[in-house]
Amino acid sequence: MLRFEPVTLLDISAGLKQRRAISLGHKRLCQSHLSSTTQTPHSVVTGTIPTAEGEAPAPSRVLVVVAHPDDVDFGTAGTMAALVKAGSHVSYCLVTSGEAGGDDLPLNEDELAALRQEEQTAAALAVGVQDLHWLNYPDGRVVNSLDLRRDISRVIRIVQPDVVVTQPTEANWDRIYGSHPDHLATAWATMAAVYPDARNPRSHPELLAEGHQPHTVKQVWMMWMAAPQGTMLHVDITATFEEKVKALRCHSSQTDRIEGLDDLLREWASGVAATADMPPDTLAEGFRVIDTE
Repeated sequence: MLRFEPVTLLDISAGLKQRRAISLGHKRLCQSHLSSTTQTPHSVVTGTIPTAEGEAPAPSRVLVVVAHPDDVDFGTAGTMAALVKAGSHVSYCLVTSGEAGGDDLPLNEDELAALRQEEQTAAALAVGVQDLHWLNYPDGRVVNSLDLRRDISRVIRIVQPDVVVTQPTEANWDRIYGSHPDHLATAWATMAAVYPDARNPRSHPELLAEGHQPHTVKQVWMMWMAAPQGTMLHVDITATFEEKVKALRCHSSQTDRIEGLDDLLREWASGVAATADMPPDTLAEGFRVIDTE
């Protein structure tokens, strides 16, 4: 068992054609992985990742479940890059396609959803992740429903992760953008999918009929919250910070409007490192570690 102890378009047609030309190669590489339903081998030999608590063993298989494209990259791209370098098999599950994010873009919802899927595919590849699963729930209207729990459980049974990474279940009113209702609903549905649904053969029996056997997740890593709670893991992303920035730059429909993005990301990561008394100039991403085995 893994343990970490008190361890972007003024011209719609031209804009879309340009973006799709850039991402077409990425999309072809990843197309076979989108909404994949193929069981993948569970045994992966991994190395370690740098943390405030010292070198920690990298989980063999990791599944990140988030509400929107770019959520994973703001919260965990540096860590995912480090895990991939250490040999972990990393998968992403996106509950929505982000079609409500971009009220200043002259695109309809279907066009924006397609664009944001392309951006997320490119961003994932920037950190070495090729396995993406899209649930296509309506952006801005995610609720913690039995259907969502079932669909996340299905992905868990397909990917068979040791660790599931997701968003915080608690709202942070000091940073309201991180407490989007879709984030909170996704987090709670993910926790219910981890326990009890994914491991219980009597939960969502249609999954068994589809051939997806129960799977027990060992740990949940909950993304950085307002204040440290419980057992915290602080991953040193100094060496992978530029990959995090590169991933977020792929989300140009969202991040082109953010002035000083690099400096903002550096400030956030430096602040996380400081809470763990990591050396000056260290950059980190933090997680609450919840044992679920």
